[in-house]
Amino acid sequence: MAQIGSVLRAANAAAGATSTVLSAAGDEVSAAIASLFSAYGQEYQALSARVWAFHDQFAAALAGAGTAYAAAEAANANPLEALTQGVLNVINAPTNALLGRPLIGDGADGAAGTGQPGGMGGLLFGNGGNGGSGTDGGGTGGRGGDAGLFGNGGRGGAGGTGSTGIQGVDTVTRNGGVGGTGGQGGAGGAGGLLWGNGGAGGSGGTGGWGGYGATAPNAGVAGGTGGNGGSGGAGGAGGAHLSLFGQNGAAGQMGDGGRGGFGGSGSLIGGAGGLGGDGGTGATGGRGGDGGSSGYSTLGNNFTDVTGGVGGKGGVGIAGAGGAGGNGGSAFIWAGGGSGNAVGGQGGQGGSGSTVGGAGGDGGPGSLMGYNYGPGGGSGYAIGGAGGMGGTGPTGGHGGDAAYALNWGSGTATGGSGGYGGTGSPGHGGSGGDGADAEATTLANAFAGFGGSPGTGGGGTPGKAGTASAL
Repeated sequence: MAQIGSVLRAANAAAGATSTVLSAAGDEVSAAIASLFSAYGQEYQALSARVWAFHDQFAAALAGAGTAYAAAEAANANPLEALTQGVLNVINAPTNALLGRPLIGDGADGAAGTGQPGGMGGLLFGNGGNGGSGTDGGGTGGRGGDAGLFGNGGRGGAGGTGSTGIQGVDTVTRNGGVGGTGGQGGAGGAGGLLWGNGGAGGSGGTGGWGGYGATAPNAGVAGGTGGNGGSGGAGGAGGAHLSLFGQNGAAGQMGDGGRGGFGGSGSLIGGAGGLGGDGGTGATGGRGGDGGSSGYSTLGNNFTDVTGGVGGKGGVGIAGAGGAGGNGGSAFIWAGGGSGNAVGGQGGQGGSGSTVGGAGGDGGPGSLMGYNYGPGGGSGYAIGGAGGMGGTGPTGGHGGDAAYALNWGSGTATGGSGGYGGTGSPGHGGSGGDGADAEATTLANAFAGFGGSPGTGGGGTPGKAGTASAL
């Protein structure tokens, strides 16, 4: 169109010179010829002006049509879908008004975190909606919606996570509370009466963490025990198939076990570390909580031993791996002339699993530092905690490292024993944990530390013995 307009402009400009042609002479014939050509030029200019106006109008109309077409394409990207939805709205209006259910179409999904059930599918055609997941604190997942004559049942919603156990309080009870059980998964919806499968059940919620044990407030008092982790919630039942052509929905899997709470620290003066809570039972077992650290012992020539808290056991894995055992807590003595032991907490036992057993927790480190400016310092022992025994099929935990003994008298550091490897069933047995290294340093009579004993393999490879050295 732009080229056509340009040609018209050039032709109109060239015709302008012929519209006022002068006669070659003053006779009547020349005047008549000049008048004829001038009339032709003027008529062409008038016609050209009309053609140019038509060109402008046509170009404007074409541009407007292009804009309108683009807008129509954008507004109706899929006119068939809009048309289909409009027809379905008309068809479904009576049954929605009477039964609250469409005649044709899928049911709506329940909102997450609410436990809402899925909407029912259309009476004739349509799948049931999926149930919403359960609320936190162990809420049950929503049930999947049922199908009508033709369609699959909706999937049940997952159960909510169990609540966390109450934390221990040093003025009331130092022990942490048990974690809440995970919510049950929602049941799957029923399949269609003439054709369709039942919906799968929702998985159970994860068990809540156990509460932490509190730190002991008074001298010589042990830290609070960590709460056990909550069990995983039960899986929802699979939906039934009601027709000859279909299958029942699969049941939901049990939720994972919650982690055990950490043991509280012993009192600053002479308190043992609190026990770690056991992991919860679940499809995968929860990890055991770590044992609490002991306090110091600075009671001169008369003081008791201090021990780090034992790590919690790993939870049993019903359909998967067992939970790992918690690590043992550390122990520390600052002694003034007296004899005493700083014993690291034993690592927790790994949980049994249907596929892989949980690893045993590492033993806690034991350390001792002493001083005695008078004659004949007492002896001190720093003993690393033993590694936890592995569950069925894993590797045993490593023995805890013994730190060092620093004493004007004599000091001995003993590495913890390696944990026993778990029994292999049906796979290979676990390897025994390695014994811990030990070191001893004194300013008078020094004894080299004893290396920890190697762990025994449960049908697997025994661990290595720890090394001993004197600095």
